[in-house]
Amino acid sequence: MDTNNGSKLKSMLALHRPGTVMLSGWLEANGISRDLQKVYKKNGWLQAIGAGAVKRSGDNLTWQGGLFALQQQANIPVHAGALTALTLQGLSHFFRTHQLLFLFAPRQTKLPLWFKKYNWGPSLHFARTSVLPTDVGLMAYEEKNFSINIAAPERAILECLYLAPEDLDLVECYHLLESLANLRPAMVQELLQKCTSVKIKRLFLYMASKAQHQWLAFVDRSKIDLGSGDRSLAKGGTYNAEYRISLPKELA
Repeated sequence: MDTNNGSKLKSMLALHRPGTVMLSGWLEANGISRDLQKVYKKNGWLQAIGAGAVKRSGDNLTWQGGLFALQQQANIPVHAGALTALTLQGLSHFFRTHQLLFLFAPRQTKLPLWFKKYNWGPSLHFARTSVLPTDVGLMAYEEKNFSINIAAPERAILECLYLAPEDLDLVECYHLLESLANLRPAMVQELLQKCTSVKIKRLFLYMASKAQHQWLAFVDRSKIDLGSGDRSLAKGGTYNAEYRISLPKELA
């Protein structure tokens, strides 16, 4: 290897965050041409994990390292949400034999094939929805060498309710919300006012009221549009007249 290529390799390794994916376009933008990438792969310094994506040989990848590349290198507006975000923050106490990775992004967002096909461990559940604003209720979650954007607790529980009852159990969602005694009322207010799902808003307010959370007193319900008509969320469920929703008997 000549001196110039050796210098570029050192520069690449200096930019790289251990445990994360490197995208070919990002490497190219940082001075590592496609031809040079081929040389590095041939010599065993880089290993392809899919079209347009590589890892440093010997690196142990996690989904967090893949998500980092999506967010920071590909600039895709995707984040870890719902139960995944709550679990990362130590706010989920449910054990699942089959783990799911919940990612959220606006409608029309597409994930690259390398990410969808790679075996991250947990199965991917990708929700494309605009029921919540793209830039509200997110936070940085610190890994050892990098950070990723995930849903803050206020947003994560609303995302859980978005997935219920089809993909998450309503009773489980209630127990998750029941444990969230320190939600920020101002963040809850903003998210509920900007949320476009009547189902989510009614469920959230019903469950928060049932859990008797103190922070709920600081949420102005008069500014939250709860829509009209009834909503049935459980076949043969119990009807709640205040929020006009039919719920599983365990929640009534």
